[in-house]
Amino acid sequence: MFETAVSEGVTRLRRPGVRWLSTGFDGGERVADAAYNVTVPEGWDRTDLAAYVAERREAAGFADDGPALLTGVAQRHARGARHGPVEAVVTAGLSNPAPLAADGPDGSGGGDDDPAGDHPPTGTVNVVVGTARSLAPGALPNLVAVAAEAKAATLLRETGFPGTTTDAVVAACDPDGERAAFSGSGTEVGRAARACVRDALRASLASRYADEALPESVAEARHGVDPVAETEVFEP
Repeated sequence: MFETAVSEGVTRLRRPGVRWLSTGFDGGERVADAAYNVTVPEGWDRTDLAAYVAERREAAGFADDGPALLTGVAQRHARGARHGPVEAVVTAGLSNPAPLAADGPDGSGGGDDDPAGDHPPTGTVNVVVGTARSLAPGALPNLVAVAAEAKAATLLRETGFPGTTTDAVVAACDPDGERAAFSGSGTEVGRAARACVRDALRASLASRYADEALPESVAEARHGVDPVAETEVFEP
């Protein structure tokens, strides 16, 4: 699906004329020849994100414009998986886990004082998943949902956390490919996407934490947030 290249802490995933749908800072749907995953340095505090990404692309020698994701995880930990018409590339770090249930002895989860998740993307799980099929208008957004579900399920199994405070997904399809009306988990595209995200994520975690233990709680992580508050459930 993608021609991948890594330079100066930037991974470029290239395929000409692809439709991309991103949940990143420059999110939305667009047609472009490439997408990027950019590692930011420790202590990074830039807020002009588009300008920053353009600078990093130029320094890496990548001319193509396209959507970008940011992460604190080094690109040497990026891992990909492919099956059938689908490919996924993932970087995974758990410096800032975001639990849905209390994991601390007092029920607090041991989180920090930044519940909005506004700290820099020190960890982050970034997923780029693409298919050589041409997806119908609703199937591309659904591919984002399928990838996010696979990410959360895999992380829960491997780490006990469903995600971090800064996770993002980019989904892609080839407008010139064979038409696919749907991308749910019962379809060829959806089944392959779930497997590719699962295996790329596992491989990235294994690389990132080869010499370091995964945090078992928010208290053991560098950053994180307390579990979400109890809500008032109602019947419409």
